[in-house]
Amino acid sequence: MKKFLCLVFFYFSISIASALETKIIYNIENEIITNIDIKNEFKYLLALNNRLKELDKERVFIIARESVIREKIKKIEISKTFTDLNIDKSYTDSLLKKIYTSLNHKSLEEFDLYLKSYDLNIEEVIKKLTIDALWNELIIEKYRSKIEIDEEKLKHIIMANTKKETEEYNLSEILYEVKNKDAIEPKYQEIKESIIKIGFENSASIYSLSDTSKIGGDLGWIEEKSLNQKILDTVLKLSIGEISKPIILPNGILLLKINEIKKIKNKINLEQELKKMINYEQNRQLNQYSKIYFNKIKKNIGFDG
Repeated sequence: MKKFLCLVFFYFSISIASALETKIIYNIENEIITNIDIKNEFKYLLALNNRLKELDKERVFIIARESVIREKIKKIEISKTFTDLNIDKSYTDSLLKKIYTSLNHKSLEEFDLYLKSYDLNIEEVIKKLTIDALWNELIIEKYRSKIEIDEEKLKHIIMANTKKETEEYNLSEILYEVKNKDAIEPKYQEIKESIIKIGFENSASIYSLSDTSKIGGDLGWIEEKSLNQKILDTVLKLSIGEISKPIILPNGILLLKINEIKKIKNKINLEQELKKMINYEQNRQLNQYSKIYFNKIKKNIGFDG
């Protein structure tokens, strides 16, 4: 309780003061986290997900704090591998475009103006994207050999879906963990109540362990043939706006929400479709390893904040 009150105090300090004194909140292996870092992350998360404005500011502040901690731990680890914390400009541009188009901005200049309304700038966003990109590269290097893809099975799935029309789903997710099987249903009920009170997007920001939590759990459009069978079987039973029951996966418990459904003409190009499915399956497995590795290094650091 005392720790929570301190955090609330820091939040109100950063909210009220215009000229703010910098205070160190955490020191993780000489990577400091200040009240200014948390304030800036607070603004960044609001810029990415406007629905967070619906939450009380204390809760968003705690979400921001946890987000900064994750970023700092990732930075510590990638710094042990990469001496140059930069990525190719063309890749940076593609990542930026993905963000600003998801926020319905037509250009980088328009996005820059939008960020300024939150007292942010493009350079700050690039730093965050760079850390995430290098972290993903690290995970790929460490776990590439462990990725298992059954291409023949994927080809069979593609050829079995040679309908004239297929469906594409706009999905959102909440990925969470529980300590044991008995905790699955109580945790699901807790999240379900949260969704009823504050909406799916805000609940994703609070509960989800996925990187999509920063954007309200938004997965975007995914073709049905790109989904693995267990997830597809669940999605096919859902209507627009409906939320799935818990889906038990190797990397956690998944809740899915269907935002929109559209039919698309199904022109089968085996090579292209196989590539899509391989990428999806690789990303799914890498996300699992990413979570495992992050928890391992956090434990090794000995940080329990």
